[in-house]
Amino acid sequence: MRKLKLQVQISVDGYVGAQNGDLDWSTQLDEKCWQVINELADSSNILLLGRKMSEDFIPHFEAFTPDNDRYTFARKMVNISKIIFTRTLDKAFGKNTSLAKGNLADEIATLKKQSGKDILVYGGAGFVSSLIAGGHIDEFHFFVNPVMINKGLKIFDLLYKRQKLSLVSATPYECGVTVLCYKLNNE
Repeated sequence: MRKLKLQVQISVDGYVGAQNGDLDWSTQLDEKCWQVINELADSSNILLLGRKMSEDFIPHFEAFTPDNDRYTFARKMVNISKIIFTRTLDKAFGKNTSLAKGNLADEIATLKKQSGKDILVYGGAGFVSSLIAGGHIDEFHFFVNPVMINKGLKIFDLLYKRQKLSLVSATPYECGVTVLCYKLNNE
């Protein structure tokens, strides 16, 4: 069965975005962090996005030109199959996108049962909160930034019960970011 992996930038005090969703607090990642991001992307063939995040994410990566340092990564983001979870959109937009409008648990269960590489989720905060609360995420890849922002968007507010995690790895990088990888402990 495929795993659903969350990759997210997070502040030390647990925020994934400023109050307006900006990531201006996030650290400039070094090449070794980017290597981790590329490996996660390469281990997956589907990317899940919430509607709000997709509105910025999809045009952002589709606009990259070959002279940009992250063009190769941007092409991965354009070429990967993206599923936008939405209650409001009637038509997908962007390249390689489709919509999921059904029950979240049913949609995720169906995706996990399909053959293929793992599934990666980037956000947004509300969508990720629902996935965490439902116990749908199998692996958490937290890119912990050395900053406390005090206010903003959280992803753990919908939890109604404890979820035990097992540490897979903890890797600090020269840029100050520590990547913490946990798996959901289903026992």
